[in-house]
Amino acid sequence: RLYRWLQAMIFAIEEINQNSKLLPNITLGYEIYDSCFIVSRGLEATMRLIIGKEEPFPNYNCTSRTPLAVIIGGAASGTSISMARLLGVYNYPQISYGAGADILNDRHQFPSFFRNVPDGNIRSRSIIKLLLHFGWTWTGILAEDTDFGELSTQSLREELSKADICIGFSEIIPIVYSTSKINRLVEVIKKSSVNVIVIISNEAYIIPLMEEVNQHNVTGKIWMTTESTSTSISLFSSHLVRTLAGAIGIALHRGNIPGFRDFLLNLHPFKTHNNIYIEDYWKELFGCTWPNQDTYQSVETNVGIRLCRGTEESTELNIPFFDVSVSRFTNNVYNAVYTAAHALHDLYTCSPGEGPFGNRTCANIYYFEPWQVRKLYITDLQLLHYVKNVHFINKLGEEIYFDEKGNSPAVYDIVNWQVTTDGGLKCVEVGMINFSAPPGKDFIINNSALTWNGGDTQIPRSVCSESCPPGYRKAARRWQPFCCFDCIRCSEGKITNKTDSSDCMECPYDHWSNDRRDKCVPKAIEFLSYKEPLGAVLASVSTFCSLTSGIVLLAFIRHRDTPIVKANNRELSYLLLLAIVLCFLCCLIFIGQPLVVTCLLRQAAFGVIFAFSVSCVLAKTIVVVIAFKATKPNSNLKKWVGHRLPNGIIFVCTIMQVILCIAWLISSPPFPELNIKSQPRKIIIECNEGSAVAFWCMLGYMGQLAIVSFMVAFLARNLPESFNEARFITFSMLVFVTVWLAFIPAYLSTKGKYMVAVEIFAILASSAGLLACIFFPKCYIIFLKP
Repeated sequence: RLYRWLQAMIFAIEEINQNSKLLPNITLGYEIYDSCFIVSRGLEATMRLIIGKEEPFPNYNCTSRTPLAVIIGGAASGTSISMARLLGVYNYPQISYGAGADILNDRHQFPSFFRNVPDGNIRSRSIIKLLLHFGWTWTGILAEDTDFGELSTQSLREELSKADICIGFSEIIPIVYSTSKINRLVEVIKKSSVNVIVIISNEAYIIPLMEEVNQHNVTGKIWMTTESTSTSISLFSSHLVRTLAGAIGIALHRGNIPGFRDFLLNLHPFKTHNNIYIEDYWKELFGCTWPNQDTYQSVETNVGIRLCRGTEESTELNIPFFDVSVSRFTNNVYNAVYTAAHALHDLYTCSPGEGPFGNRTCANIYYFEPWQVRKLYITDLQLLHYVKNVHFINKLGEEIYFDEKGNSPAVYDIVNWQVTTDGGLKCVEVGMINFSAPPGKDFIINNSALTWNGGDTQIPRSVCSESCPPGYRKAARRWQPFCCFDCIRCSEGKITNKTDSSDCMECPYDHWSNDRRDKCVPKAIEFLSYKEPLGAVLASVSTFCSLTSGIVLLAFIRHRDTPIVKANNRELSYLLLLAIVLCFLCCLIFIGQPLVVTCLLRQAAFGVIFAFSVSCVLAKTIVVVIAFKATKPNSNLKKWVGHRLPNGIIFVCTIMQVILCIAWLISSPPFPELNIKSQPRKIIIECNEGSAVAFWCMLGYMGQLAIVSFMVAFLARNLPESFNEARFITFSMLVFVTVWLAFIPAYLSTKGKYMVAVEIFAILASSAGLLACIFFPKCYIIFLKP
């Protein structure tokens, strides 16, 4: 691959020299040095180019040759950085075709450095685009143990943090092979739950690790490679198919250099001159050995040696070396040479009086100082003028120029390594990342063309924790990255309708969360309705009991002249029966949706009617006692016998309750209210009593009347047989008081419609006690023993 880069440079220079429109009558020359990716050798070669001698003497130029124009290289960031520091001192333009370190963007440190590869920040952002596209938020990093690896990892970490992507592990790949370090890395990879691992390394450093990973049968991982390894045939060899199949990466944008394949095919030891590597190239190409005295002696003892004859045909070979359709670094070398040539052409075509230097002068292309290729601006930032401002369209129709940092337009191809029919691996382009393109076209990928490890076409997952579905929120795990979390179900009344929500939203007051906690639904409206079984039963019982009471009342009116009716003060009996009918009927006000009118009426009507009924019972009891006492001779109670006393008792006892209820309705009237606190899932429409004190005062007054009636009836229980109604009143009041004493705790312990049902039950039970205990025995006599 490196030899092809060298040939691309030679091919470009020869092509330029033959081009009559580019640098006409000017011939470009070159010197080529191999740095072997070693910083010291790169510096040594740079000094030789600057000084013009094999032995370096800093700050001296020991040659009278034509001036050094531009240095192309180096391929690695480490070598390029050291070269750029030195060349920046002497203002020599440098164009790198492979150095992507971010530090080279610093124009203060590297004023004469340019490159046609994306920088580290662009590389990191491209990796982020891929990770986000596939939903991978849990990644590992393997970086070579060099300044390039460290700086690239730092840049990637910053971009991962911005994108909310977590790092499961970040490890260093040793550049000097170490069995213990390699084995430790393999264990980290095996134990980690990370499924996507980003590789920032030269192929020479990563291959030993991949060999060991393959030996340990580590599969199911997605290896994401960068431009330095993404198209490496040495790395993606057939024996690593099990491990590396499905790898995805970013590669330098490819270009098919016109005529370059023919140039490579025409390389020949007998035709190509001044090329010290041509014989080694031929040997490697055909697997032969050039004959010499030692070789002929070896042939006699070893017939397996194949001699190079120069008659071999390279056109018959089908090897990647001749496939220039996917040239990447090679294409960058080619463009770098043309960039230098166009800068020189701009310098050469400068018109006198329109130049960029002092007094609008131009430089002499046959002899110029390196400072003459830059333009001094008012600011302290010096930019190389002709190289910086170069702008041309290459033979592939691509626009070539540099930005203010000395970088060319950033374009990456997205590649995917897929298994071939013969069991090998092939590099397939599946998309492109172009940071110069408008939004929406800057990232293009064909998901259907992708295959993953194991031949699966479904995008693999790489997350520390699976996404929390709607209805759940994320809860961070202690001491772990933020991508690692537990999914906690939203509490009742709260929802999330998005994936991976950090918090649950509370539903509006009139809504509640559904069972899945992903939607707020209207709360159920609850009140004691006629349509539900409980309301229907209570309404039916109330109606039936009121009809029964009405029938008893009609029976008493019809049999008003019978002794049993006349003996028990029939007028009071009529009033009490009417009151009992009203007691039963007032239950119906409690059933149905509470309205302003019903809320105002229900407790007031209940209190007044019950006070009236208990007053009637009290009046009957007192009348019984007075009637018995009045039968004695010389009794002073005879004057109280009649209608005036019972009517007065009923009026006074009832009017006091009426006054209390009116005061209640005026000062703090009951009103319908939406109760959203008693039952979270329901809105209970209920009557707010307005004043709890008034409510309990009303009940207390009614209870006081009942207790007085009970006591009077109890004291009169031993009257003669003809006055034995007091016994029945005693029983009825006992039932009445018992019911309402039980009502208090039951009422206080229930909510909503059941509170209303408890009060209705108390009304029905106490009213039924009055009806049954006082009037059923008399009906028995009226109907069965007249």
